[in-house]
Amino acid sequence: MGNMIGKAAPEWSAAVYDNGEKTVMSSESLAGKWYLIYWYPFDFTFICPTEIVGFEELKEDFEDDGITVIGCSTDSYFSHKAWFADSATFPAGVTHPVIGDTTHRVTNDFNMMNAALGCGFRGTVLVDPEGVVRMYSINGMDAGRSPAEVLRTCQAEQVGGLCGANWKKGDDFAA
Repeated sequence: MGNMIGKAAPEWSAAVYDNGEKTVMSSESLAGKWYLIYWYPFDFTFICPTEIVGFEELKEDFEDDGITVIGCSTDSYFSHKAWFADSATFPAGVTHPVIGDTTHRVTNDFNMMNAALGCGFRGTVLVDPEGVVRMYSINGMDAGRSPAEVLRTCQAEQVGGLCGANWKKGDDFAA
């Protein structure tokens, strides 16, 4: 596993669950745009839906900053579709795209594969409009991320200055 910060993001193409439909998304279709991919280990688990719901709740905030949010697991589109239909787990549904990386290609290309478990790590990658990785993180499998902190970090990466730990969008920063 290697550090990808400042390096070109891998080119990728994958089938995605996109608001109930099966479509294809790729790095090429996102060229010139900010995008965030967050990996989670498995569908039908405990921690993963808390993160998915959190990213869904902040989808418009990410969009306001020009960032496309994309989920990813090594489960299939069909697994995603069945799980996301559970209104008790996902009361507002899942309207952002989620990659069904059954080939593990996207997960491996971004160094997010947990080979011991055969799934993706709980990881996050932010790619800028030039296709460069600006944020890269992996959590332990038992620790869920705060989507609000991921959003704040993405916003800090976009301002082009030095932003402290508690910097928030709209605050001053050192140029």
